[in-house]
Amino acid sequence: MAGLTIRDVKKSYDKVDVIHGVDLEVEDGDFVVFVGPSGCGKSTLLRMIAGLEQITAGEISIGDRVVNEVAPSKRGVAMVFQTYALYPHMTVYNNMAFGLKQAKTPRDEIDRRVREAAKILHIEEYLARTPRALSGGQRQRVAIGRAIVREPQVFLFDEPLSNLDAALRGQTRLEIARLHERLKTTMVYVTHDQVEAMTLADKIVVLRDGRVEQYGTPMELYSNPQNRFVAGFIGSPSMNFFEGVKTEIGLSIGGKADVKCDSLDSEKPVVGIRPEHLSICDEQDSIVSGELEVVERLGDHVLAYLISERADSFVVKLNSLNDFQKGDEIHFKVSESNVHCFDGRTGVSLL
Repeated sequence: MAGLTIRDVKKSYDKVDVIHGVDLEVEDGDFVVFVGPSGCGKSTLLRMIAGLEQITAGEISIGDRVVNEVAPSKRGVAMVFQTYALYPHMTVYNNMAFGLKQAKTPRDEIDRRVREAAKILHIEEYLARTPRALSGGQRQRVAIGRAIVREPQVFLFDEPLSNLDAALRGQTRLEIARLHERLKTTMVYVTHDQVEAMTLADKIVVLRDGRVEQYGTPMELYSNPQNRFVAGFIGSPSMNFFEGVKTEIGLSIGGKADVKCDSLDSEKPVVGIRPEHLSICDEQDSIVSGELEVVERLGDHVLAYLISERADSFVVKLNSLNDFQKGDEIHFKVSESNVHCFDGRTGVSLL
């Protein structure tokens, strides 16, 4: 096992810069997730770690070894791709054993590793099948097993659940979490799904336009986002953002009560409140109000979508909403500890 260090890594294609000086320190045994919108550079960064993309500048180290000029097969990494990449004419056993055979690993050692990986992933009964006889989830487990048998220092996952349906994604996500708990190996995982990031990661790297916006634990990013982009990207449903107006004690966002905010140097402050932190109240206690537009009933909770002059979108997560109809004005309050303030121009947190 080994940690991973990325120092001022840059990547350019001709004159187009796509990665702009990324610095990261991944500790040995950590499960780190790269998350961000499409085109943010997360897969490119992962491929540079694997050696599948040449870096333009900077340094990547695995353990104590700089691997900039080391071939992918010699880096001590194993990569699981979105598309499984299994050989269709080979059995599951031979798919998992192929890389070890190429490395001229002794036959007994190959058999031990393959059967041990199959046991971990619960695919022992499929070893004699070909990939076409497997479901999508089973194929992805075979691809993960092929990585396990290499006994790498670092596992790399490039959106491995994207081709699975919702039920299989949840099941396979749980299996990957159990795998990390069992192997204790450093894992780097790329996804655009922030729910996967929040549930799997020890640490999350939020990327935008080839830059790291924030790096921390899931709860650090959820509770203390450094800027508006991170605040809006982490959390489901996304955080509500309201235009703020300065008052004597803080900000007004349309309700009867004010939001207290000490750092008010910004000319156009923005108040952020997560949907789950708002609760219904009387008008005189309200921080913000909105006209009920749509209700989504999701069993144990409802999502209420409202119209507010101070927000482009306004959604509240509640246990129930039985006393209101479409078009009703609803008033909400929030605890001061759950209020976020951002500079309207730069997006930087003011708290």
